[in-house]
This record gives sequence, C-alpha cells and structure tokens, in this order.
Amino acid sequence: MAKKDYYDVLGIDKSASKDEIKKAYRKLSKKYHPDINQEEGADEKFKEVSEAYETLSDDDKRAQYDRFGHEGMNQQFGGGGGFSGASGFGGFEDIFNSFFGGGGRMDPNAPRKGDDLQYTMTINFEEAVFGVTKDITIKKEVACDTCDGSGAKPGTSKKTCSMCSGVGRVAVEQNTPFGRIQTERTCPTCNGAGEEIDDPCDNCKGAGTVTENVEIEVTVPEGVDNGQQIRLQGKGEPGANGGPAGDLYIVFRVRPDSRFTRDGDDIHYELPISFAQAALGDEVKVPTLSSEIVLTIPAGTQTGKRFRLKEKGVKNVHGYGFGDQFVTVRIVTPSKLSDKEAELFRELAEHGGEEINEQNENFFEKTRRFFKGD
Repeated sequence: MAKKDYYDVLGIDKSASKDEIKKAYRKLSKKYHPDINQEEGADEKFKEVSEAYETLSDDDKRAQYDRFGHEGMNQQFGGGGGFSGASGFGGFEDIFNSFFGGGGRMDPNAPRKGDDLQYTMTINFEEAVFGVTKDITIKKEVACDTCDGSGAKPGTSKKTCSMCSGVGRVAVEQNTPFGRIQTERTCPTCNGAGEEIDDPCDNCKGAGTVTENVEIEVTVPEGVDNGQQIRLQGKGEPGANGGPAGDLYIVFRVRPDSRFTRDGDDIHYELPISFAQAALGDEVKVPTLSSEIVLTIPAGTQTGKRFRLKEKGVKNVHGYGFGDQFVTVRIVTPSKLSDKEAELFRELAEHGGEEINEQNENFFEKTRRFFKGD
C-alpha cells in the first residue's frame, strides 16, 4: 500500500512552519495515542503521524522528502540498504543508539499516563463481609490552581526551547570505532519538553503540579478478604501532555473478629457446651453473620464435633454464591464445683465403675471424707 503524503497525514500545507508542524503533530498524537484512543487502527495512525513528524521536523529530511518523496527517503535514509552520514545510520540507527544512549525515537511531548498509587485500607470484619463506603485521604500530585497546570506565572506563557527548537532532542556527534556518527539525546535545557519557562509559577515552581491531601470515596465490595485489592481508575497521579491519570490501588487489611474466623468464603465458630449438654443432647442458639439459629446437639456429642451450616458464610466478592459456616463443639470443663456438684460427679464416676483420685480437695475435705468412710 502506498504511503500517504506526510503533509496530508498532519493536515498541513507544504509551506507550513516548524511551529505549525509541531502543533499539528501534538494535536494528532494526543488524539491517536494508544494510551488514550482504544479504537481499532489508532495505533497504526499514531505511528503514521509520528513518522510524518520525524521527517518534516528535520530540515535535511524535509528537504529530501520535498525533492524525492517517499522513494528518495528510503534511499537516502537507509530504506534501500545504504546510509547517509548526514542523518545517522538509517536502519542501523537503533543498534547504535543502544550503544551510545540514544534510546529510540519516542517523542517526549507525546501524552503519557500518570503513575499508579497504592493505599492500604484497614477495615473491620463486618465491613469486609457486608461492604461499606468510606472516605480516605491520600497525598498526591494535582494540577496547580495558580497557573492551571502550565507551570508559568499567571500572565506569562511558555516559549519554544531555544536549544532544541521545540523538538525535545538535540543532535550529538561522537567518535566511534565505526567513525564519527551523529545520535540524539534528550535536550538538557528543557528536559525533553520542547518548551522553556522564563517566569515559573510561584506556587508550583514551574512544575505545573503541587502535592495536596485529596479525599477519595472508596466503595468496599461485599465479601472482600484480607490482602485483596481493587483498582480505582484515574485516581492516581496526573498524566503528562494531556495523557490519562494513573490508577489508585486499594489494598485491604481486615481486623480479626472476636467470634468468627474466616477461611476464604467459609467462616468458623467455636461453640462451648457443658458435659450435660454433650451427654444428653440439647438445642442451642448459634450466631451467624445475619442472625441467630437454633442448632440441635445430639446426645453423646464429643468435643471437636463439627456441624455445617450451608450457605451461612461470606458472599463471594465476585458474585459466586455464599460460603458455609462451620460450628465446632468444645466441651467446657467447670473450673469450680459446689459440694453438691462434686458429689454428683463422684456418684456418676462410681456408677460408671471409675476410681478417681481427686486432686482438687484440700486437707479438711479429705479428712471429712475419710471419717465419713467415703
């Protein structure tokens, strides 16, 4: 497929000045940049625009293109197998850039996505189970209100960089084993921005952004677990050159609960019961996440017995139903007994044919039992 005319690609006349070429490129690169435009074919359009700008923004390349068109560019700048010392090594340019720090042809003025941020949010057990909406405060960069993000003092404006003429890169010649070659570097005057600020904003010192405490509303999803995270799109650091803002990742830390422990979407509860309840059976109230239910304890239940309450656990954070609740029985041994209770336990032991050498009687109790003949 024949290439489109570079002037048509940028939508400019052949008499366009460097500033007009740059403005056209910046407008189209923002429009078609892959980080911003997700439409099919946008990435190819972005490459086409970048290729046109690379040629027309260079005086030598533009002159060659105006005389010979695309075919002349292929021959002069490496497309046909040769190379010209006037403009580097054509197809071999990336190889030499990797040796000498040229680093590729990415436009420093292209839109760039802002940095992502992370925030650790501590919530309690119930908030994690049922979800909640809370406000958090984070420190982040925001556009300066004083200069509207331009970095220039109000009433003034940026100007085209005097060193790189707005390109953001400067040519550097170096002696190498292959001879003297020309590479490109990021402009040291404007740091690749292509613009200079003579009178920086007093508030942001020319940065265009300031650090502030920003309040953000966070919706905690129902069923979130300890260590899980959610992404808040566009709540990170601001982008550059019209690029989108980064994202904010919220990582959850869930405080333990006094009654329940959690294992995935399942929860566990320990039910204390007495010897009598375990031996004779009983109906007891058991708390769940939403209410209390009555659980039947069969006669002869042993400590460690586990009961399953189906779908009484946590709702899955992705919507895949509910977990279960497991109730584990723990038989509680009384630490203190009345005389009557002690006698009943002795009778029970005697009835079962057990001989018990009691360890909790004091001297007077043992003496009393001795003279009673017990």
